[in-house]
Amino acid sequence: MSANIAIPSILQIGAGALGEIAPILARLGCANPLIVSDTVLARIGLVGQLTVLLDAAGIAHALFDGTEPEPSDACVMAGVQALLAGSPRGAFDAVIALGGGSVIDTAKVMAVLAVSGRSIREIAVPAVVAPVGLPVIAIPTTAGTGSEVTRVAVITEAANDEKLLCMGPGLVAAAAIIDYELTLGLPPRTTADTGLDALTHAIEAHVSRKANPFCDQQALAAMRLIGPNLETVYTDPQNRSAREAVMLGATLAGIAFSGASVALVHGMSRPIGAHFHVPHGLSNAMLLAKVTEFSLAAAPERYAACARAIGFADAGDDVVTAHARLMAGLNRVVTALEVPTLSGFGIDRARYFEMIPVMVEQALASGSPGNNPRVPTAGELAGLYEAVWG
Repeated sequence: MSANIAIPSILQIGAGALGEIAPILARLGCANPLIVSDTVLARIGLVGQLTVLLDAAGIAHALFDGTEPEPSDACVMAGVQALLAGSPRGAFDAVIALGGGSVIDTAKVMAVLAVSGRSIREIAVPAVVAPVGLPVIAIPTTAGTGSEVTRVAVITEAANDEKLLCMGPGLVAAAAIIDYELTLGLPPRTTADTGLDALTHAIEAHVSRKANPFCDQQALAAMRLIGPNLETVYTDPQNRSAREAVMLGATLAGIAFSGASVALVHGMSRPIGAHFHVPHGLSNAMLLAKVTEFSLAAAPERYAACARAIGFADAGDDVVTAHARLMAGLNRVVTALEVPTLSGFGIDRARYFEMIPVMVEQALASGSPGNNPRVPTAGELAGLYEAVWG
């Protein structure tokens, strides 16, 4: 079976890569971009770093900073209106997304909706998003989601607290600027949550039923980069070599899961985030060990390979030993990075258990559980939601 791989046509990677924004806009034939970001990044000066570069190059620009964590359909549509309104220089011809995965997802969907006139529900899975949007330049400021290189975006439909998964070549950014220096100021909690998200991407891409040789290489390389460095960036935030490794690993993990799909952890995670406002990477971390334990026997060699790539197991370890070390390693990392249980996060127990049937339905509807090595029944999904409560 062949695999379809779609990544940005321009990848600028490394320290100082942000400085290439003007030449990249020129290569895309764009001269009037809308910057999409958030108020936090504007306040701490990262948006300013970008606008200084644009001003120096004489490139007109405007800012939409109304994005939000775990973006809603209302937030996206506000961005669409800003994009359609244009500027005194005329219609915007590009979107620059500066931020974490929520910002980049928002920008990618904005660019599609502004051109297509469709709603988010209309472009959600099982629909396939065609390449009809404005060019997006994605500049991640976290090392985790991989949205800068994926064909995926996730937006919450506020009316029913459902995270809608959107996929297709139309959601691939035209360019990605991957500058690890933008992550040096990340707080420890964000560093941990986004790093664990990236690790989950890599593991799920490698064990997915849609795994393929190309994405296997990206996933294993991502694990080799993230595994030895994740705790370091949490405890030593200014460690440049560790930050660079995790940033590159997150991007490779994004390429891997964009071409091989995520699986059960993400399928279960999205409803938790939608209904209880748990940050996406954190909800993945809460689920990762239990879902891995549930799935091990269905892909024994692949999970063993994950254990070796992350550095939990040695090259000579047999499958049984590698599995044991994988589980011990995942539990240790989750503890070291201070990941709370769902109960420890402060979620109301009665409401959580009341919502399990709805979360099961939404998880299955997303399609991600069907990519898992062991495809769960609805009853097994409910049991897993109960098991991770804590």
